[in-house]
Amino acid sequence: MNATNELIIGLLQIFNGLIWLYMWVIIIAALLSWVKPDPYNPIVQVLYRLTQPAYALVRRIMPTSFNGIDLAPLVIIIGLQVVQLFITAIMRSLL
Repeated sequence: MNATNELIIGLLQIFNGLIWLYMWVIIIAALLSWVKPDPYNPIVQVLYRLTQPAYALVRRIMPTSFNGIDLAPLVIIIGLQVVQLFITAIMRSLL
């Protein structure tokens, strides 16, 4: 395996880790939306700032409200898992 493939695999692993981290941010923000935390809490503000652009994009593309339940986090997580599968396939092809 040459150095270029190793560099590409390393970058893809970093990107894969960032996707994994963002999925956890979405899960935590979705769970917090059920309990209505203090909106002035800095952690809550950071979570909402990180997730609201993705939610808005999904809501623009398709309706995500089903009987009062917002399914945007679920759609985003499924999409991110599909991206992770592609990244894994690319890494395996480079080995």
